Amino acid sequence: MQEWLHMTACDLGRAIAQGRIDPVDLTEAYLAAIDAHPLRDRIYARVTHDRARSEARAAQERAKAGRRRSLLDGVPISWKDLFDTAGIGTEAGSALLAGRVPEQDAPVVAAATAAGLVCLGKTHMSELAFSGLGWNPVTQTPPCVNNENAVPGGSSSGAAASVAFGLAAAGIGSDTGGSVRIPSVWNDLVGLKTTSGRLSLEGVVPLCLRFDTIGPLCRSVEDATHLLAAMEGTRAADLGGASLAGRRMAVLRTVVMDDLQPEPAAAFDSAVDALRKTGVAIEEISVPALNDALAVSGPLFAGEAYGLWRDVIEAQPDVMFPRILDRFRSGNAFSAPDYVAAWAKLDAARAQWDAATAGFDAVLCPTAPNLPPDLQRLAEDDEYYASENLRTLRNTRVGNVMGLCAVTLPAGVASCGLMLMGKPDGEEALLRLAVAAEQALT
Repeated sequence: MQEWLHMTACDLGRAIAQGRIDPVDLTEAYLAAIDAHPLRDRIYARVTHDRARSEARAAQERAKAGRRRSLLDGVPISWKDLFDTAGIGTEAGSALLAGRVPEQDAPVVAAATAAGLVCLGKTHMSELAFSGLGWNPVTQTPPCVNNENAVPGGSSSGAAASVAFGLAAAGIGSDTGGSVRIPSVWNDLVGLKTTSGRLSLEGVVPLCLRFDTIGPLCRSVEDATHLLAAMEGTRAADLGGASLAGRRMAVLRTVVMDDLQPEPAAAFDSAVDALRKTGVAIEEISVPALNDALAVSGPLFAGEAYGLWRDVIEAQPDVMFPRILDRFRSGNAFSAPDYVAAWAKLDAARAQWDAATAGFDAVLCPTAPNLPPDLQRLAEDDEYYASENLRTLRNTRVGNVMGLCAVTLPAGVASCGLMLMGKPDGEEALLRLAVAAEQALT
């Protein structure tokens, strides 16, 4: 059973369909692994034993009757602690929401449950999802699978750890500026950022509603494809016959290639070379408007976040992690005219991005410019914390500010990844490219 804990979600689903794995046995194997793991309490905020067992029994009955609801029916996954789950605490990594217990599942949770997925529990995260590092001294800081002294990436930190340490077949997180892709890359996983509006945010604790997105952290592009379908109640995209031959991709040079650490730089170059060998035509491009877009992201992200949370925060500011509190409060510096002007600039930048990238199937860049930073140094050095948080999210934020879908793939070097950015609402096309790229890289 130990080998089950590191199989892809889709391989587990196929084994259930073939009668080689029983959903109850599979769920019990995961629950036993979670309960016995020395880092359990740093990864899971709450383990939902009763719910998992009930859902596994229902999946077992469907499998026996030949009525499985999807390929992933009976597969156990984790949920970031900002997705509402009926009767189960949902606190978004913050003492501000301590004791918050929703009455019903978020629609994405309900849809995934209807597809047969089993809920193992809720995973730790950066406080209110407002950090790409994954350090949370208020609740817990999950581990990084590649460096016990480093942060795991955030804000979907526990989601990544649950998969990387074999304590879930996949994790579901959210991504506002990189919060699915950063923990995915630093823990050698596949992470999918969906287009804003693709999946319902109802019942999801918000950070910035116009940028918040939902996505899976998992072991394969195929897993990401089926998890997306499960959360929206649709049929998974067909990945069969996917090829890179004849495709055109762009290597983005504006901003994202600045100040790369040696390992991500070398891993990216190697990954691009591997894609070229499959027949992809790759060109370098610059999009100067991207500089304007990233420059106005402060008013847009911090301004909206503080606008949403100001009254709650200022009622109990002392219970927050001070560095997250400061980041929220920075939004108070921006006026309504600042916010409107920033959106006007971003809309103009998006139009220029669309024109510059129209002829390409995907735009490529390193997922993160850096390796996971040392936790002790982050704790001791305020300036280092601030600079590393912004640096960490720099490349992934491109996808958010431009309104794109994006996927990160492991690049063959620990904690280094290749990011493919597609068109808005172009997940199906992007996933077909990504599965072919995944094959090329492995």
